[in-house]
Amino acid sequence: MSKIQEALLKIRVARTNMKSPDQTDSSEPHNKIGSVVHRSSSSSQSEFGVGGKCVEIDRSRLREIGFLAPKEQEHSMADQYRIIKRPLLDYASGKISDRSPIANLVMVASAFPEEGKTFTCINLALSMAMEKDTSVVLIDADVPKPNMSRLFGVSDEPGLIELIKDSSLVMDSVILQTDVPGLSILPAGQHNELATELLASRRMARLVTDLSKRHSDTIMIFDSPPLLVTSEARVLAGHMGQILLIVYSGHTPQQAVGDALECLDPNKAISLALNQADGGAGANFYGRYTYEAG
Repeated sequence: MSKIQEALLKIRVARTNMKSPDQTDSSEPHNKIGSVVHRSSSSSQSEFGVGGKCVEIDRSRLREIGFLAPKEQEHSMADQYRIIKRPLLDYASGKISDRSPIANLVMVASAFPEEGKTFTCINLALSMAMEKDTSVVLIDADVPKPNMSRLFGVSDEPGLIELIKDSSLVMDSVILQTDVPGLSILPAGQHNELATELLASRRMARLVTDLSKRHSDTIMIFDSPPLLVTSEARVLAGHMGQILLIVYSGHTPQQAVGDALECLDPNKAISLALNQADGGAGANFYGRYTYEAG
């Protein structure tokens, strides 16, 4: 049995009976679940954001278009994301040995599009934001196709690309707070043909390292481009402390999982989550996998 097969056997997931919402076209206006509003600075619940801007998230709409579990599956889905988030949080806090100094930078990736990574990012961020001692910044780093920014209604806001291009911008001023306590959003910013080069720049490395150090109690979740489709994802992975790879059961070929893992530094903390699989009642949704090249 190959190492990839062994890894996948360890992370069989419980059936959720839900269509992968990443298959919806989040660029369509009727699929928006958030909008930017202006609030007085006194109402801010976040250390991030200036100018009174806040993203209000429509949970009913989020559930309607499939990015939140239906009411009857809400408890089960919440438990699944508790299983997923705990090892990530433990590693970020140093409870797991050999912690990376940037372990609070978490990239959520997939081999191909429409495998559930954006769905995972949103639900993982909402789950982590419920922690008493942790805040979360959800970062749209899928700069070639910023569906998350469009989904939350922040595609016209300055974001990651502008931060890399303009050294006068301060990251904390571009991050937008939301009406969910403990959760903030950093949009992708404007499309740029040199996105790969910008993400690979020293400026990007300094930005994420500084963010990790100055906000050590904050988890930064990066929604990444697909690893086997774009060059940006591989560059982004080099800046991360942890990587969560989403595998779509019955959809992602085993070879593609191996190829995606080959794109990643084997010295990084790599975890896999199997999405949309049929498993037994006690099956694990999540598994940590130390990948060895060769």
